[in-house]
Amino acid sequence: MPREQHSELIMINLELPKQLRDVADMAHYVGKDMFRPISRKYDRAEHEYPKEIDALRELMAGAGRGTSSGGKSESRPSGVTNGTNMASVVGMIEMCWGDTGLALSIPGRGLGNAAIMAVGSPAQKEKFGKQWAAMAITEPAAGSDSGAIKTTARREGDDWVLNGEKIYVTAGDRCEAVVVWATIDKAAGKAGIKSFVVEKGTPGMEVVRLEKKLGIRASDTAAISFSNCRIPQENLLGSAEIADAKKGFGGVMQTFDNTRPMVAAMSLGVGRAALEVARELLAREGARIPAYALAQCRRTTVEDELIRLEAQWEAARLLTLKAAWMADNGQRNSLEAAMCKAKAGRMGNEVTLRCVALCGVLGYGEDELLEKWARDSKILDIFEGTQQIQQLIVARQLLGKSSRELK
Repeated sequence: MPREQHSELIMINLELPKQLRDVADMAHYVGKDMFRPISRKYDRAEHEYPKEIDALRELMAGAGRGTSSGGKSESRPSGVTNGTNMASVVGMIEMCWGDTGLALSIPGRGLGNAAIMAVGSPAQKEKFGKQWAAMAITEPAAGSDSGAIKTTARREGDDWVLNGEKIYVTAGDRCEAVVVWATIDKAAGKAGIKSFVVEKGTPGMEVVRLEKKLGIRASDTAAISFSNCRIPQENLLGSAEIADAKKGFGGVMQTFDNTRPMVAAMSLGVGRAALEVARELLAREGARIPAYALAQCRRTTVEDELIRLEAQWEAARLLTLKAAWMADNGQRNSLEAAMCKAKAGRMGNEVTLRCVALCGVLGYGEDELLEKWARDSKILDIFEGTQQIQQLIVARQLLGKSSRELK
């Protein structure tokens, strides 16, 4: 057996260790007793801040807050590490089983925190790591192609001056800081793109509007403008070496290897919630759930469909666990992160919509949360890289092609 394959096979033991079971149990409590009861309330009251979740900031501090926390890691006798990436995935599944929008609204758990922990220096992690940091990448003319970013950052003395506009910034209004992707040299293309931390209240930074959305309405999504926004030079993420124009883009792109499994976990949470409620509602109508032991010819169409959807969910779960495990154990996971994001995003859309269809009027009405979960699931196939972008990344990795060779 090749040595490079052997290390990955250690993961065959999929039983959660006690540390991760504790994380899952606590997160499930949050999803069940805190999120579910107010889920419909904040779906209807878009842009109203859910004050009920303020208490979660301290509660989550020591519970493996993922790439945003730098929390403790647990090493097993085999040498395998169960670190903050795996804890984040396990916890996010349970919280999004409760409500995805509310999970995205927890103070201190922004996607910008992942960037800070991925490429920030020790001093930057200490200074910014505990702030609630959003991520500002997308622009009106730069969506899936991050290399087309037009927001600029120019050096003036000991400061950087930012100019541009960012859209679809999750938690952009409520956060305490924003990680902004900007170019310091347009002629350098992707190599000139860097990430900067801009703290809220900095002159020249303005939230210009909040978006009205199909789903995750409990989470605010903002458009932010930067007009001669001046920040200290040390707010450029990374060390002095990272500041080299030839090395920046690759570093900030590492962020996605950590955050894509997190988005996949969100899809797993909402998908499992829909499957459980659908099984319960259909069982009331006489469906034999589960019907795994029956031969396919003896199962009804509904029973067979649920089994198929559950198989899709399980496949997405295993891909997501592997991507998180690899990140915790120092293995490059760009391929696996893209795979799990693509699979889970598609699965979440299909599962929630099919559960709505299978449950008929009950699935479509507001007496149950099924229709809400179907709406919430759509964004999980879009942000952090669309389905098409993930498939392109996977193809490049498998074929050994660069972004220039395969577009």
